[in-house]
Amino acid sequence: MSTSAEPAAAPAPDTDDSGARRFELLAGLTLAVFAAVLAVVDLGGGKYGDDEIIGTNEKASLYQWYQSKSIKQSVAEQQGSLLTALLEAGAVAPAGETAIRAQIAKSTSEVARYDAEKAEILKGSDAVGPAGQVLEVDGEKGKIVGTKGWETTLATLGAAGDKFDMSTLWLQLSLVLGAVSLVLQAQRLKNIFYGAMVIGGVLGSVYGVLAFQIAMTVG
Repeated sequence: MSTSAEPAAAPAPDTDDSGARRFELLAGLTLAVFAAVLAVVDLGGGKYGDDEIIGTNEKASLYQWYQSKSIKQSVAEQQGSLLTALLEAGAVAPAGETAIRAQIAKSTSEVARYDAEKAEILKGSDAVGPAGQVLEVDGEKGKIVGTKGWETTLATLGAAGDKFDMSTLWLQLSLVLGAVSLVLQAQRLKNIFYGAMVIGGVLGSVYGVLAFQIAMTVG
C-alpha cells in the first residue's frame, strides 16, 4: 500500500539573527544621535574657545595701555613737582613765574586726566559712568570694556570651556563603547557596552547643555 509523502515542515525563523539585526539598528541609531551631539558640542567649544582667546588678547592690550598711561602720569607728576620746587626755591625770575605756574597747572590737569583714563581702563566705561568716560574708541566714548570686565568674561568662558571638555570626553567614550558593542559576539557583553554607551552619551549631553548655558551668559 502506497503512502503519500508528508509535506516538509517550514524552517523555524532564525530568532538570533533577527535579534542581532534589531540590536545593530538600535545601537547604530544611538551612535548617530550621540555623534550629532558631539558635533554640536565641538562647534560650540571651538566658537567660545576662540572668544576666550580674543578676550585674553584684549585684556593683555588693556594692561599695556594702562602701563603706558601710568608712565605718562609719572612723567607729568615729576615735571610738576620739579617746577613747583623751583618756584618755591625762588629759582625762577619774576617774569617767568606766570609761565611756570601755567605749566604746573597743566601738569596737574594731566595727572588728573591720566587717573580718570586709568580708572576707565580698569573698570570699563559702564562702571565709571558718563561723567568718568574720557577715552574714545573710533571717536566715540563709552566703548571701553575694562580689564575687570574681561576678567569676568574670561572666568565665565573658562568655566564653560571646562564643561565643553567634559562633554567631549564623555561623548567620545560613548562612541567608542558603542562601536565595541557592535563587534562583540556575546549578547550579554553587547548589552553591557550598549548600556555604558548610553550612560556616557547622556552624561556628555548634560555637560554640553550646561556648557552652552554658561557660555551664553556672556554678553
